[in-house]
Amino acid sequence: MTSLNYELIDVFTNSPFGGNQLAVFHDEIELPTETMQKIAGELNLSETVFIRPPKNPDNQKSLRIFTPKVELPMAGHPTVGASFVLADKGLISTEPGQNHWILEEQIGEIPVTVYKEGTAISKVEMTQPLPVFGSQFQKPGLVADLLSLSPKDLDQRFPIQSVSSGVPFLFIPVRTLAAMKDINFRVDIWERQFSKNPYTQHIFVFTMQTEEKHSTVHSRMFAPAMGIPEDPATGAAGGPLGAYLVEHGVIPPSKDGNYTIRNEQGFEIQRPSYIDISLTKTGSRISDVKIGGQSVSMGKGQIVLWD
Repeated sequence: MTSLNYELIDVFTNSPFGGNQLAVFHDEIELPTETMQKIAGELNLSETVFIRPPKNPDNQKSLRIFTPKVELPMAGHPTVGASFVLADKGLISTEPGQNHWILEEQIGEIPVTVYKEGTAISKVEMTQPLPVFGSQFQKPGLVADLLSLSPKDLDQRFPIQSVSSGVPFLFIPVRTLAAMKDINFRVDIWERQFSKNPYTQHIFVFTMQTEEKHSTVHSRMFAPAMGIPEDPATGAAGGPLGAYLVEHGVIPPSKDGNYTIRNEQGFEIQRPSYIDISLTKTGSRISDVKIGGQSVSMGKGQIVLWD
């Protein structure tokens, strides 16, 4: 019999029962990929992360990240949440000069910075791979049908386009907050028209109208291919979202090339979440993308594997 301990946390929120739930297995016990996938399916959270020793001894830890259906090469809220647990449990030092870490994920090395105010962890920030723009989707009527909206609800000043920092998302601009609330995601249309192409599988919808004044953009994300009907907070989409907003002039240009964006998400499913996006543009090129936020400890548990 093997006992596996995990921490349950809410990520991208400073309030319990908000943000995106995450289970963090921190015992560093070697497990087959199939077993980790089954555990993620058993817990049925949007993501579950397993902390492992790093392959490179100069790095801090390695992460394996699973949705209920698939393993991900990189994800935001598991990276931020796992870092919060590592810092909160004192498994890695956060003393001055030691709060900059390198975590290994399938996509490569991910720099992470942990910020503290006194003894409390105030924020975890990760650097994401530079976003890559994919092709534009040329069927707005089909996209409107997917969301149960009218084509007039789409903001056709901007393209429907895939952008990826490791996981591609299809970004869909919508004109109003009211239209965002009216979305009824049509899984049948998704299965026929979007599910087979990795660049259209994960649907990210946004509007520049927001619920809260301090937010820049309001969003919803649907990922049936991951086993996630709707995601409360999608960190992996943060960098691509910021890049989309900057590259297509959705937000005003910055004089110094630095952008600070706050994405609010999860409101329609009663899990308010806030993802801070920092982006730097050098000349015509995006040169740096970071996303970050807060986390709240919610509890702990144990999975027992019988021999």
